[in-house]
Amino acid sequence: MLDREITYVKGVGPRKSELLATELGIRKIRDLLIDYPFRYEDRTQYTLISDISQDNQVVQLKGMIKGFSLQGGGRKKRLIAKFTDGSGSIELIWFRSIKWIQDNLVVNKPYTVYGRASRFRSRINIAHPEIELFDEKKNKSSTFVPVYKSTERLSASGLDSKGRRKVLANVLAMLTPNDLNEHLPEYLVKKLRFLPYHEALRNIHFPSSNEHLQQAERRLKFEELFYMQLDIVRHYQTRKLQERGAPFPEIGQFFNTFFNDHLKFELTSAQKKVLKEIRKDLNSGIQMNRLLQGDVGSGKTIVALMSMLIAIDNGFQACMVAPTEILAQQHLQSLQEVTQGLGVRIALLTGSVKGNARKELLRLLKLGEIHILVGTHALFEDPVIFHQLGLAIIDEQHRFGVAQRAKLWEKGKDHRPHVLVMTATPIPRTLHMTVYGDLDVSIIDELPPGRKPITTLHKTEYRRPEVIKFMQKEIAAGHQIYVVYPLIEESEKLDLEDLNNGYEKLLHSFPKPDYQISVVHGRMKPADKDAEMQRFVEGKTHIMVATTVIEVGVNVPNASVMLIENSERFGLSQLHQLRGRVGRGAAQSYCVLMSSYRLSEDGKERLATMVRTNNGFEIAEVDLRLRGPGSVEGTQQSGLPELKIASLTRDVDILRTARQIAMRILAKDPDLREPYHESLRSYLKKYVKSAKDWSRIS
Repeated sequence: MLDREITYVKGVGPRKSELLATELGIRKIRDLLIDYPFRYEDRTQYTLISDISQDNQVVQLKGMIKGFSLQGGGRKKRLIAKFTDGSGSIELIWFRSIKWIQDNLVVNKPYTVYGRASRFRSRINIAHPEIELFDEKKNKSSTFVPVYKSTERLSASGLDSKGRRKVLANVLAMLTPNDLNEHLPEYLVKKLRFLPYHEALRNIHFPSSNEHLQQAERRLKFEELFYMQLDIVRHYQTRKLQERGAPFPEIGQFFNTFFNDHLKFELTSAQKKVLKEIRKDLNSGIQMNRLLQGDVGSGKTIVALMSMLIAIDNGFQACMVAPTEILAQQHLQSLQEVTQGLGVRIALLTGSVKGNARKELLRLLKLGEIHILVGTHALFEDPVIFHQLGLAIIDEQHRFGVAQRAKLWEKGKDHRPHVLVMTATPIPRTLHMTVYGDLDVSIIDELPPGRKPITTLHKTEYRRPEVIKFMQKEIAAGHQIYVVYPLIEESEKLDLEDLNNGYEKLLHSFPKPDYQISVVHGRMKPADKDAEMQRFVEGKTHIMVATTVIEVGVNVPNASVMLIENSERFGLSQLHQLRGRVGRGAAQSYCVLMSSYRLSEDGKERLATMVRTNNGFEIAEVDLRLRGPGSVEGTQQSGLPELKIASLTRDVDILRTARQIAMRILAKDPDLREPYHESLRSYLKKYVKSAKDWSRIS
């Protein structure tokens, strides 16, 4: 029954079913049943007409129709009914279905009217109200009237909330409990004290009480998150069983010499914990597929290097992939600095390495003469052949396409290379359990000692003169400054105007030759962009004016101020990433958020969060709550199924329970072959949109 087309449901038919399919993707009876109400209205309360005080006030009235009149002609033709409740009168107006209303509504009988009251020329009216004969018995039980999402086209064809309620009442009347079979195992329903599935569905659409509504919501939210987790955890376990990795048992000369003689500082306890997790993976015989997250400056690169040294100690090569050429160069430089005299051969491969130099590099790589290859997406190309690639490290993994990463994955010989992906974008806990639920996750959640927290300030245009003075003072102290303008995707031209106007204004406050300014934006040629960035890196310019192209990349310890213009236009994770570009040296660093006076509530909360905390994970949680999971960086194409009733931000406890139970079930019965899991297996196969197995390629 649930897989039948909705065309044959009473009150639908071919035209309405086509509309439901195009507008809401509802094609079958099951689709209709799981398109849940988004709120409920209390229809036991009535407003007196004399008490209607606001325009656009939603009201429920009880009274009588005293008469009808037709007015206007053609498309302006309308039916007006005079409706009164003893305290006053109101006009009810219909532009459609005029004949049906005249034939079916009766003067001087009690009616209930529900709709949005508007004022027009000092008269109150309700256009196209919901109207039905008053029923005392029905009124007492109508505390929870479901409201469904609709569109203009659906409402025009009678499939507004009232129309949908009628259709759903017809559907539920024709379905038996056998049609709504229980698909959760009986022991789970009992243990969690859930309503049976058929009762949960009836109560989510037509709840008989607040208690029944809450029970229905709890059951349906759980099962939505539970099936998602069952799918994710199954993929994770399958990969663990199928993907073999070269074991790295040796902790040898390279690692030990580096740790004892070259490491100039004590590792933080978070770094030590993460290294233990990575070492365990590398020696397990299963391909490592680990996500390493930590704020900018938390010491991810040192952890990556020490992991690569374990690979080298075991006779394998390693590579490190960065999203931009300048970042790849910086990785090379920092790796060479800390490994000087260790005997590790490190090379750089980017689009700029050409001709004989490239040929020689590729020859040495194939022979195994190069231990670590650092580069950009150039590493993914077919001519790049390793002698024995054992570990691939990918920096800022969301900057690379899945197909690109898959190419790197194929470069191992006897085994897939172990994969460590790194990101400075903090990932909320709920996304660990969903989008990244089939990856092992390591977190570096503390900064190295001696790092001064960045001071964040929010300033409006009125305070610009003091901000300029502050910038001049910082430059006089020998520091450098970033000034960033937002990238508005709809208009590159507008971005450039913003940046150019800003640049012109800065020239007034920071005139040549006393001050030098670099400019970087998305329309520049890559070579010109790199040259401008290099000037700033080398300290030849005092200020870098840029759009967000600097978000990932340059490490300039001398830069102590990040000024973000129109900061209200940025997302929280973007603001946090930008702020992380400063605070890399010994000096106190600052992030100044410039904004207009007028801010939305969300805008105020974003900027207040930035000023209040430097904790990336706290910021990520606020970002997830404000923007929703689909918009958080890197998750748009995650294969995350659309949630119909549960929320990743509000239902974290249910999500956690669902994951724990899914893990316990699959630990005992990985293929769901036990007879009491038959319903689970068939439901999962038939209805759950399988998450694309991103875990296999990080």
